[in-house]
Amino acid sequence: MFLLKLAAANLIIIACVLLGKRIPSLVGLIATMPLISLIVLAWLATDRPGDGALITGYIKGALWGLVPTGAFFAAACLCLRKGMGLPAALGMGGALWLGGALLHQWVLR
Repeated sequence: MFLLKLAAANLIIIACVLLGKRIPSLVGLIATMPLISLIVLAWLATDRPGDGALITGYIKGALWGLVPTGAFFAAACLCLRKGMGLPAALGMGGALWLGGALLHQWVLR
């Protein structure tokens, strides 16, 4: 089952990369849609059936995780528009995401 999950996740990522070369804005939408979250949710539900607390905790974490993720993309986009290179823009976005993720975990405890 683990190998099936690994293969499915990799196929989604590879498909996004290949499609992203042609229609980057569509892939941005696909990559941020709940597709991966739904797959993870389904696997958690099948691995631990009836564990409502696990599912609720996952959904709450995913919902509040949108805030640091949005901050990452906003910062990276702004940095790229200001002429920063990709590594620097991703570093700035990553630092902002990390701060948001630490706050996320602190708030949800």
